[in-house]
Amino acid sequence: MTKLVQWLCGLALLGTAWATLALDPLGLHLPLPCQQVLWPFPVYLLVAFGCYSLAAIGYRLATFNDCEAAAKELQEQIREARADLSRRGLKF
Repeated sequence: MTKLVQWLCGLALLGTAWATLALDPLGLHLPLPCQQVLWPFPVYLLVAFGCYSLAAIGYRLATFNDCEAAAKELQEQIREARADLSRRGLKF
């Protein structure tokens, strides 16, 4: 099961539970404080997901590894390409 399918199943489950409690088709008659928290709950989840996403991206950027060997190899290839093009008459 892919991550997308897992997220979609979780969202469907949460959405169904929210709709059942918020729209009250079963006649549960929740207390007023629960109803007041329940209606903006999807917005709270969206904000929490945004915060998690920003934190995950920030962490991944902070712990990103530099590839020093690959950078040196690429710089050497650039030098070789410039030298070859200079031999063929191209001026930089």
